[in-house]
Amino acid sequence: RGCGVHVVSATSRPGLDIRGCGSRAMKCVFVTVGTTSFDDLIACVSAPDSLQIIQSLGYNRLVLQIGRGKVVPEPFSTESFILDVYRYKDSLKEDLQKADLVISHAGAGSCLETLEERKPLIVVINEKLMNNHQVELAKQLHKDGHLFYCTCSMLPGLLQSMDFSTLKCFPPGQPEKFSAFLDKVVGLQK
Repeated sequence: RGCGVHVVSATSRPGLDIRGCGSRAMKCVFVTVGTTSFDDLIACVSAPDSLQIIQSLGYNRLVLQIGRGKVVPEPFSTESFILDVYRYKDSLKEDLQKADLVISHAGAGSCLETLEERKPLIVVINEKLMNNHQVELAKQLHKDGHLFYCTCSMLPGLLQSMDFSTLKCFPPGQPEKFSAFLDKVVGLQK
């Protein structure tokens, strides 16, 4: 399908990039909330039960981009696991490239950037937002097979049940198609 093949494991599929966090032994989960705050997501993913699930799946690094949130988990490093936390960087590209799994808010920019990097993506819906067009975006991209989506309360279960082999690559380098798709999702185009 024109996705290219990178490194493939039993839980990945050709086309999804499963490269690691800089060293071959490191498996990294990158969580991003973009320029906003999504304290429920940061609290959920950094909770002890979520950390245990993430480690049981073979990941040994969790990087949290927390934006302007009030929940600021304490970074730590052990022999078997690293938790890094930061608010903002000029670009998330390096973190996305190093990630083996991305967990993101449903912002269109974050979704598109992650999908263009061919990374497995879980979009977590912020149920506290009113008139949330992000829900429609996540649902459509899920229906098209490009990502998984859930709410914070469903995230631990999804982490345990997700199957990367069901994901399809998002066609890269076609911003005009994504723009038309967004217009359709938010009702600007019929």
